[in-house]
Amino acid sequence: MEAEELLKRFELVKRYTEGDRDFTGINLNEANLSRINLSQSILRQASLFVTNISGANLSEADLSEANLNVARLSSTNLSRAILNGASLNVANLVRADLTGAQLIGASLIRGELVRCELSKTNFSNANMTEADLREVKLTQANLSGANLSGANLRGSSAKEASFKDANLHGADLMKAELNGVNLSNADLRQASLQEVNLSGADLSGANLKWADLSGANLTGADLSDTKLSGANLSGADLRNANLANASLVHADLTETNLINADWVGADLTGATLTGAKMYLVPRFGIVADDINCQWVDISPAGDRSLVQQFNSSSEARKFLNHTPGLVRIVVDALLDHSANRTLATTYSEIAKHYGAMSRPPNIEVGYRRTTLTFRFDSDEHLLPAAFLAIVPFKDALETQKNVVAVGKTLANQDLEKKRIIQLSKALNAAMANLTDVKKMLETTINVSQETKFFQSPTQTILISSGQESFTVQSHQDFGRRSGNNQESKFSLAVGQKVVDFLASFDYLD
Repeated sequence: MEAEELLKRFELVKRYTEGDRDFTGINLNEANLSRINLSQSILRQASLFVTNISGANLSEADLSEANLNVARLSSTNLSRAILNGASLNVANLVRADLTGAQLIGASLIRGELVRCELSKTNFSNANMTEADLREVKLTQANLSGANLSGANLRGSSAKEASFKDANLHGADLMKAELNGVNLSNADLRQASLQEVNLSGADLSGANLKWADLSGANLTGADLSDTKLSGANLSGADLRNANLANASLVHADLTETNLINADWVGADLTGATLTGAKMYLVPRFGIVADDINCQWVDISPAGDRSLVQQFNSSSEARKFLNHTPGLVRIVVDALLDHSANRTLATTYSEIAKHYGAMSRPPNIEVGYRRTTLTFRFDSDEHLLPAAFLAIVPFKDALETQKNVVAVGKTLANQDLEKKRIIQLSKALNAAMANLTDVKKMLETTINVSQETKFFQSPTQTILISSGQESFTVQSHQDFGRRSGNNQESKFSLAVGQKVVDFLASFDYLD
């Protein structure tokens, strides 16, 4: 048998040396071809069952539809090789180099690919069920539509790889480096993703039901429309992540870092949120029925310096069903292009001094009026924003006086001291920045004062997260047109209105 194998090898080497490269359909079952050089050979539909090709050079070889089942390919050079439709079931590819190789539709069921170099390799629609891919390098590899169910990818590195529409049901990706990968619409049900790095990854529409993502790095990841029901996200880092419309039913978010995450439209029914870091997380437009949450961390640094405690599920639900506070400036004139440019410049400069106004206003131009609406996730910004947003208008001084007057009533409110301090601090910061803002906008403001739009009467209305509306200023000529003698005035004499408005604020304890 050994003599026969040697003869096969000798004849193959002889043909190759003489320049022959086409070995289509050749039968080399159980042959010993270790360390052989068959670079750029054509081995289409070749039979290499249980063949020893370890350490061989098969770079740029064409092995399309070849039978390599149970073959030994450890440390083999298969860079840029073509293995489309090839069968490599239970093959040993430990430490093999498949850089840039094509394995489209190939079968690698239970294949051993430990520590393989698979960068830029194309595994699209390949069957890699229960394959051993521990510590492989899959940088920029294409695994879209591949079947990796039950595969072991522990410690693998797949930066910027594509797993779009791939089946990773029950796969083990613990501690894998998957930053920037495309996992959109992938099936990751019951997958092990503990301490995985998925920062900046695209997981939109993926199925992660009952997956274990504890301690995972998901900063900046796109998890919109994902199915995370029953998933374990305890201790995961989801800062700046997109969870819009995600299903988090009965998910475990214990001590998860959600700072600046967006989960508008998410379903959190029955989820556990105790200890979650929730600074700058929008608390509106979500479903939060039957949640389990004893407290959340709302400190900017996530260091528990500011904690919101809950005595019941209903308290937690109310906190998470927050509606945004609004500052609405209604201008009794139609917006023109010149005024629009001035507004853009003004609010861009203001945002540099007061970061809470970094989001541009929503502008609605009606039949006779223009409405500017600023949205804020925290009510503490309502008074400061109204104080600054009115700057380019002729009504600025009167409006600002009224805002300050409302602020002064805080000291007489039956509120916790730290709540009063929180609001007063925010308002004082806006007032302190006014000089700098005016200096930066000196030319712009002078131009605006000569523009009809900014000379027009205004109304400034504040709407708290508790849906309490309060008109902080309304010019006496607002709405006065032909046949309209209605007059609307602001007065602090309506003291109870101010009290009710301030009491409706969603304060952060």
